[in-house]
Amino acid sequence: MAEEWDAETIAFAHRMFDLARDGGTGELAGQLAAGLPANLTNDKGDTLLVLAAYHNHPDTVAMLLEHGADPARVNDRGQTALAAAVFRKNTATVTSLLAAGARPEDGSPSALETAAFFDLPEMAELLSGA
Repeated sequence: MAEEWDAETIAFAHRMFDLARDGGTGELAGQLAAGLPANLTNDKGDTLLVLAAYHNHPDTVAMLLEHGADPARVNDRGQTALAAAVFRKNTATVTSLLAAGARPEDGSPSALETAAFFDLPEMAELLSGA
């Protein structure tokens, strides 16, 4: 049976996901230091890391990785933070994720497949050096 969360807890979780989407690096770092799980996942399987990568916040991505966010996690659609960063053509985020151990072939579509599908040769080159 699924655990029931009260309205206050749900509102707090939504705020944390909004911080990841909006690049609220400082506040999110404070919440992580206070015990927020770095791999907090929403109802679509998106982690804070996936959301920060997709919404182009390299500083937030780097901070989440420093706090132990798993770069290999996939959301419910099989997408990774690395594929999101490739799609957004964010070199800094791609570089951070690769340095943290993200694998270009993971996910569906993978970061490699994303670069090929959207004809992003600069991203494919960055991934090929991984």
